[in-house]
Amino acid sequence: MITPDQALARLKKGNEDFLSDNIAVQQTGHERRLEIALGQEPFAILVGCSDSRVPPEYLFGAGLGELFIVRNAGSSVDDLALGSIEFAVQALGAPLIVVLGHQRCGAVQAAVEHVCDGTRFPGSMEKMIKPIIPAVESARASTASGEEALLNAATRENVRQIVERLRGSEPLIRGAVSEGRLRVVGAEYNLDKGEVDFFIE
Repeated sequence: MITPDQALARLKKGNEDFLSDNIAVQQTGHERRLEIALGQEPFAILVGCSDSRVPPEYLFGAGLGELFIVRNAGSSVDDLALGSIEFAVQALGAPLIVVLGHQRCGAVQAAVEHVCDGTRFPGSMEKMIKPIIPAVESARASTASGEEALLNAATRENVRQIVERLRGSEPLIRGAVSEGRLRVVGAEYNLDKGEVDFFIE
């Protein structure tokens, strides 16, 4: 396995290649499928949004078996997502967790509308946005007026709160971080530019 710093550098290089349209051919063929069929050793855990415009393997030039991906709308971490993350840390030895938000996130937008306008959403969508509301409220208290500015700030604040939770209040993850075998970082994907900004390292 590679170190946390090496894993992060690999993701950054992958995104640079994605930006320059210089994506190397990844191992996705028959030999690679057989190589990982009986086990996996992902070099990073990606906690991201379900948004179809944010495909992690493409953004980071990763191949089969290289990323352990946990996705749902708004990049939220509930008990099921946390269990998946902990499994990848403890059982698979992944050295890096990346919490990835993105520009114009629909789930964060819905949480903004709920906080600012009292908008309600049908079905389980109310439950979906509930974990994002604290980030919106925090961003609202420290952001200049304007819905776009609030959305941008809330997106980053949501990532920041998830990173802080994983680093500080989840024992299995906190222990791995303190031992130096794991890093937890936060990033935002810019839909317009294709760039991933690792703004929490």
